[in-house]
Amino acid sequence: MSQPQIFAFLILGGMMLLFIWGRLRYDVVAMIALLASMAAGTVDPKKAFTGFSDDIVIIVGSALVVSAAVARAGVVENLLEWVATKVTRIRWQITVLVGSVTLLSALVKNIGALTMLIPAAVKMAKRSGGSPAVFLMPMSFGSLLGGLITMVGTSPNIIVSRVREEMTGQPFLMFDYAPVGLGLSLAGLIFLRFGYRLIPRDRRAAASLSEALDIADYNTEAEVPPGCATEGRTIASFIELNDGAIVVTGMMRGTRRRAVTLPDTVIEAGDTLFMRGEPDALGNAIDRGGLELVGQDRSMVTGTRAELRGVIEAVVMPHSALIGEAAGGLALHDRHDLNLIAISRAGHAMVDRLGDTRLAIGDALVVQGPIDILPERMRALGLLPLAERPIRLGSVRRGLLPIAILAAAMAATAAGLIPVAVAFFAAAAAVMITGSISPREAYESVEWPILIMLGALIPVSEALQTTGATDLMAHWLSDTARQLPVWGGLGLILVAAMAVTPFLNNAATVLVMAPVAAMFASDLGYRPDAFLMAVAVGAGCDFLTPIGHQCNTLVMGPGGYRFGDYARLGAPLSLIVVLLGVPLILMTWPVH
Repeated sequence: MSQPQIFAFLILGGMMLLFIWGRLRYDVVAMIALLASMAAGTVDPKKAFTGFSDDIVIIVGSALVVSAAVARAGVVENLLEWVATKVTRIRWQITVLVGSVTLLSALVKNIGALTMLIPAAVKMAKRSGGSPAVFLMPMSFGSLLGGLITMVGTSPNIIVSRVREEMTGQPFLMFDYAPVGLGLSLAGLIFLRFGYRLIPRDRRAAASLSEALDIADYNTEAEVPPGCATEGRTIASFIELNDGAIVVTGMMRGTRRRAVTLPDTVIEAGDTLFMRGEPDALGNAIDRGGLELVGQDRSMVTGTRAELRGVIEAVVMPHSALIGEAAGGLALHDRHDLNLIAISRAGHAMVDRLGDTRLAIGDALVVQGPIDILPERMRALGLLPLAERPIRLGSVRRGLLPIAILAAAMAATAAGLIPVAVAFFAAAAAVMITGSISPREAYESVEWPILIMLGALIPVSEALQTTGATDLMAHWLSDTARQLPVWGGLGLILVAAMAVTPFLNNAATVLVMAPVAAMFASDLGYRPDAFLMAVAVGAGCDFLTPIGHQCNTLVMGPGGYRFGDYARLGAPLSLIVVLLGVPLILMTWPVH
């Protein structure tokens, strides 16, 4: 073993130890590994930052932006909420939630798919009186399986495609992963439908600040513009359109206010509806009905670009100057450049208009204003911001447009018209240009630590190849597998990738394992496709820990899970992936 190979292995081992230690974030570990590689001479300083110009970084970053725009559109969440009202048994609820997130994870990056459906799962659990823990871990595992179906579902698939192109001159295409991914996803869905019982029933997340303050339904107002979907409907029909999630508490027609609205009252253009419900339910009602939220014609809104406006949920504190004052008399817009768009008061059914409501200690408000002044205005008015949950009420949605943009990008890449990086970069630009997501929100949606890690580890991974370290690792594995049948060797690679992922991060696992798998196949005289696919499957299927993939980490808090809970449900699912994945890969990708 040469000195450069020794250094390469020492850096790889040190990197794994730092990942296991967990005190340093994975992007910082990657930067340390890159610096150490330069110091050891295994990476040329002149080529140290070439990883940041790699297509992988562009594809992953662009996919995150497009995923955020699709999530912001709310279409999938709205559809799932409608389905949830029809499904009441836990087993079927799990089937719907896991099936939805699995399918969606094939279209957008799996972490984005899971993020947009978690609120629907929490609402479903609350509606059925159960714990979100029953839903969230199966959904996380479903999102990992769904990510295996297409190239953009998860980062390992993108990286494996590039490695195959380097090895054979031909990358994996968008849907080359589908035969294996669909089979594993279906098996996983069937298992999770029944296996959810392995999750301890007493797992519950700590109460959020909004729950501790007993924030329930908000009251808001919305105008009925001419020609909108609500015009001509009865009150009963409007409520039914929104699955009974909101209540119409009153109506203003002209200068006359109706405190009581009959179910058969016909809604006319120009009416103002007074509604009560949860923020998301109110936002959905306004979107579906084509209504205009109160205050959206004021200069703060019309004179401020969408990306510079924000919506915040806040509670009136005991020292607030707002206590006892009528909301309308405060002139919040004229004096403070803010819009008050909703109010909630625990244990009190509000009947007054927003402007006539006298604020009290503990009232929860939804306030809209320029992002740069919101924190200072909250302090000045004695309001405590609640940053624990996103509030969509007062935010613009663009419906099906981002989904159409995503579909166009996927179709273009599937047809081979343009490279994947170009297609998704163009899609990310398109969702910003069309206003589906603001530039500020787009940049916030990018997981910069992941991109930094990818950019830093690509040269480190290449150093393993240039020093011959991957050849040595491949020879060690091939010596072990030489006496095994082909399915045994393939299973060895899949299990090795699955075992390393919790410690290296799934993307880092592929950067290290994919070249090893390709050399392993070459040593045994096999084509590399099946072995590269095994690496992708293994790296994408960490069901044993909350640290190997962001999806598992994301649900740990909301589900109230402990570290060992993941293995209880994940170990049998991992076994299913190995037992079914190996024959699926061999049937799809022959080794000769």
